[in-house]
Amino acid sequence: MARKIFVNLPIKDMERSKAFFAALGFSFNPQFTNEQGACMVISEDIFAMLLVEPFFQTFTKKPVADARKSTEVLVCLSCDSRAEVDALVKKALAAGGTAPNAPQDHGFMYGHGFEDPDGHVWELVWMDPNAAPPQA
Repeated sequence: MARKIFVNLPIKDMERSKAFFAALGFSFNPQFTNEQGACMVISEDIFAMLLVEPFFQTFTKKPVADARKSTEVLVCLSCDSRAEVDALVKKALAAGGTAPNAPQDHGFMYGHGFEDPDGHVWELVWMDPNAAPPQA
């Protein structure tokens, strides 16, 4: 399985952001798009999750950066299994990283993550594509 990357970006206005990126030729996966977030397809393995600021804030205890004044993202990498998620977090902790949040198990999706020594958040996620919630 190819590793995928999901770049999470805080946004102020969902419709404005979707219209802007659609004008650039990007599409959105409707299965993972609603009023709180939009899954923008960058390539077969690269996606940007456009998240309204209040929803984005639920993923971090740190203040949301104003991209006009500073730059910050939450980088999310896919893993082949729950065990790989846990193994990567363990390696990060051993190398000097920290785990700012507890693992999250949603049944069809399991995630955990770490902060690197510079404070950048790396989320790791395993998802069972056969058990993902159906499209609304």
